Amino acid sequence: MNYYSLNNKSHKVGFEQAVVNGLAPDRGLYFPETITPLSDSFFANIENLSHEEIALEAIKQFVGDEIPETELKRIIAETLCFDFPCVPVEENVFSLELFHGPTMAFKDVGGRFMSRCLGYFNRNKDIKNTVLVATSGDTGGAVASGFLGVKGVEVIILYPSGKVSDIQERQLTTLGQNIKALEVEGVFDDCQDMVKRAFLDESLKHLNLTSANSINIARWLPQMFYIFFAYQQLKKHNKPIIISCPSGNFGNICAGIMAKRLGLPIAHFVASTNANDTVPRFLEKGDYDPKPSIATISNAMDVGNPSNFVRIQELYDNDLAKFEKDFSSYSYTDSETEAAIKDLYQRTKYIAEPHGAVGYLGLKREMAKQQGSVGVFLETAHPIKFLDVVEPLLDLKLPIPKQIESVLGKEKVRTKIKTYEDLKAFLNK
Repeated sequence: MNYYSLNNKSHKVGFEQAVVNGLAPDRGLYFPETITPLSDSFFANIENLSHEEIALEAIKQFVGDEIPETELKRIIAETLCFDFPCVPVEENVFSLELFHGPTMAFKDVGGRFMSRCLGYFNRNKDIKNTVLVATSGDTGGAVASGFLGVKGVEVIILYPSGKVSDIQERQLTTLGQNIKALEVEGVFDDCQDMVKRAFLDESLKHLNLTSANSINIARWLPQMFYIFFAYQQLKKHNKPIIISCPSGNFGNICAGIMAKRLGLPIAHFVASTNANDTVPRFLEKGDYDPKPSIATISNAMDVGNPSNFVRIQELYDNDLAKFEKDFSSYSYTDSETEAAIKDLYQRTKYIAEPHGAVGYLGLKREMAKQQGSVGVFLETAHPIKFLDVVEPLLDLKLPIPKQIESVLGKEKVRTKIKTYEDLKAFLNK
């Protein structure tokens, strides 16, 4: 399988090189040269398959022969070591809970898959890769956990000062070993811009930089897995399925659309956003006009210029009419999000966190347009990670899960930086 740069289709590399590079030399995101739909028999029999069997079928064409199937099966088994339940919330509405992994966020899947791919590629090499990653919330913790102790890999995480929750910050600043954290004076977009700039800096080539954001194909593509798992659980309803993804950098929903290109029968996708409404505005006016990110209570979605949207445009051949047929995007304020968290709990006793609540709102809006459907909103993180929002709203005390207990009380270790030159100086230490 070859991957081309979305800035230059003649630039092509294999899976390993795309993973190691992270970003193409021309700053383009990598995109698979071919997408071959899976067989009808696979979907007819999907309810009888294990998660590992489903994931192998979904991903193997994108890996090709660069990782032997026995090794790929091991990587998948180590990635999918927790559950992905579709929990009924109200009639025909389900929450796909993606927070049962080690850092209690959906990014555990991509983080674990990528770390193990990179570990395989480095197995016989006496070199070190530096994974440089920007986080608006959960990416940092998932990448830190996934890469902790991986041979030949140093991880450096950039996060915006004061714009991640205390627990999120602890998950990326307390692990030590090969994990280092940089607290950036600015917003997530500043962190992401620094990471992209570093990839193109010739003076940093000796560091073998790669990214573990969803711009990296090994972080992005495995996010297809749980969309398949949702379909596996809901197929029995024999109704059109609507999936609503809380969307920031748009990697998650882009992976869902990839699953649809593989033949997964999803009727409609909803990109539910907070006040960072670049894509909803694009769909309304046809003008892609990114703006600086705005801080909200659903901080992992505080992205003003979502990197993966260009991949979605490629999947639809930049045809807005095709795109709008099975894709919608809606934006919600913090007050609407808080009201949804309270309403859900009062009516159903389901505890949603801010990102899931935004996903729920977008789902309900789309389901009102498409009667007779069954809907799924992605609950992308455990409510405990946003206890400063959830507990006062619902007037309750959340129990601390064991995954979170392990980082509480540990000392936060991070370096504060302001500029790209500060980052460069840190990398060259």
